[in-house]
Amino acid sequence: MNDKTKILFVCLGNICRSPAAEGILRTMAARQGIARKIEIDSAGTYGGHAGSLPDPRMRHAAAQRGYDLTHRARQVREADFDRFDMLIAMDDMNYEALHRLAPSRAAAQRIFRMTEFCHRHPDRSYVPDPYYEGHEGFELVLDLLEDGCGGILERLEKAEAATCKR
Repeated sequence: MNDKTKILFVCLGNICRSPAAEGILRTMAARQGIARKIEIDSAGTYGGHAGSLPDPRMRHAAAQRGYDLTHRARQVREADFDRFDMLIAMDDMNYEALHRLAPSRAAAQRIFRMTEFCHRHPDRSYVPDPYYEGHEGFELVLDLLEDGCGGILERLEKAEAATCKR
């Protein structure tokens, strides 16, 4: 990771999954001493929660695991495709919305599904929205996001190692 890698997590309202992924990856990168090499943000495909903190239930569940979620919700915009190297969607609806918003095929190639980076949950094809779920729903989402964020860091480390060998 010679240059800063810029990652945008995307869910529907930007109040549960994507700000949690942002907080988790930020914490993991800091623990590994590589925080300065990664820029992390999150956004939603729906703008109705713009300016809001993450859902209190997600903030509480994340805090129990040592993650501080302070992001203010915002809607994803076309300019994000120029700014970020990776746009990571939580589910198929968000993945498809990002593809519709992508200004070019090259930009669309930077869109990924969060579960592409999961190793411990190979049976999962998406990160479910916990908004209408109980405590267990938030815990499942955090489990998936921790797995996926670990996979993202592994991928970035491999890319850096390959670059260094050249």
